[in-house]
Amino acid sequence: MSISARNRAESERATRRTLWPGRAGHGFVALYVALLIAFGVVPTGYAIYFAFTNAGNTFAGFSNFTDAAADFRFLPAVGHVALYLVLWLLSLVVLVIGLALLLHRLASRRVSKALRFLFYIPGALAGAASVMVWLFVLDPTVSPVAFLLRALGLATFDQVVAPGGLPLLFTLIAFWTGAGGWILVMYGALNNISTDILEAARIDGAGAWQTARRIQIPMLRKWIVYMCILAFAGGTQLFVEPQLLSQASVGVAGRDYSPNQLSYDFAFQNNNVNTAASVSVELLLLGLVAAAVFVSRSGFFDVD
Repeated sequence: MSISARNRAESERATRRTLWPGRAGHGFVALYVALLIAFGVVPTGYAIYFAFTNAGNTFAGFSNFTDAAADFRFLPAVGHVALYLVLWLLSLVVLVIGLALLLHRLASRRVSKALRFLFYIPGALAGAASVMVWLFVLDPTVSPVAFLLRALGLATFDQVVAPGGLPLLFTLIAFWTGAGGWILVMYGALNNISTDILEAARIDGAGAWQTARRIQIPMLRKWIVYMCILAFAGGTQLFVEPQLLSQASVGVAGRDYSPNQLSYDFAFQNNNVNTAASVSVELLLLGLVAAAVFVSRSGFFDVD
């Protein structure tokens, strides 16, 4: 091939790259959008349709929402999840950030890697599988920490899963399952902070606490907000943990502990799909409103 022909070929390839600079990116985004529409937008629209219609497929206004709110189990279920969310978000923000900062300050890279791996292992389990593990941990007759449970005065499984302690219990399960991944995310974000900034703070006399409070945590703000948005949305969908505990304890934990369980009960026990859909739509709106508040108050999309 002559030099001129080679130059023309290279010029054509460069032109094609210029015309289609993000072909691979467009392909990935198109696949995501297709999946989002199929498994996100369409089911959401379907739920909204059912929420505003009755069994005869005629428009019912807000009657399904009022029927759900009038159910004697609705307000207690909302209260249960509200208390759980407070405990879950507080423990997540405080402990995840604290553990990530400790990992970042470890001098030994081997110890840091080993701890990161240990933190990640529980998150590799699916929600149902992790709850099954906890069923054994919480049963004093077979638990490896039975001595701790007995020291707390909990001699039977029914005492461990008594309704009064369930918010704390679900917080422990959720933290064990989901916090490890967020610790790794925060650790990675800390590694992106310029060492020049940290070195300047050290020269100015800032200790570990001052560096964390005045430099590292403020620079993690957007990651913390992102974590809170996803954790809040996931927390409002509480279902697997109380459902499995309810079955294992033969109803002691309650099968209507959370709004999601109540929605399930409406749909499959009362054959009332429309009221169940209204509860689902309310949970969706709650998540959207909370996300909007987090984003607007935190300056999530502000350019640094």
